[in-house]
Amino acid sequence: MLGATLGIPQYIARLHAEIDRVDHQQIQAWADLVYEAWENERFIFVFGNGGSGTTATHICEDLGKSSLRQEELHDESKKRLKILSLTDNLGWILALGNDIGYEHIFVQQLMNYGSAGDLCIAISGSGNSPNVLSAVDWANRHGLKTFGLTGFDGGKLKGMAHSGMHVPLHDMGMVESIHLALFHWVLNDVFARINSEGRHA
Repeated sequence: MLGATLGIPQYIARLHAEIDRVDHQQIQAWADLVYEAWENERFIFVFGNGGSGTTATHICEDLGKSSLRQEELHDESKKRLKILSLTDNLGWILALGNDIGYEHIFVQQLMNYGSAGDLCIAISGSGNSPNVLSAVDWANRHGLKTFGLTGFDGGKLKGMAHSGMHVPLHDMGMVESIHLALFHWVLNDVFARINSEGRHA
């Protein structure tokens, strides 16, 4: 835990340095995949455990609501971004975990919802969460696109997902913070493209 040894100025400086290390092409690829899903009316599924699970919820909420202008949310004619966090159906998750095992909580939902051409955003700081890897394996074998958000050395997810954004840092809190901070650029870029604003006007 970097914050246990670094004071506030040093922690912020380290966070800035780690953000600067992230490959900009990986961030752009993330935005491109989300925009392509909107263009092609494909579903996006987001999932992870713990802090990564709440990041999945945050990503789903932001892209689901904030890809449209506020005044257009009541416009039934607007094309919507189809996005679902697989971390949020508590009853289903508990049933799957109890009845067949925690490693199945995401892949079983994908079996119900997923189709070829859809996008999975899989989040695992270590890159080695069995339930995340199981879902990505199924997605890869059934024609879905897979994008991994990883930290540390990337684990198995870094090599398994079709593409991804890797934060090469051995500190889970900072990895999770960077995932979410850079997601907000992705959100803004997708909004600008959908609504022909800013750089995309």
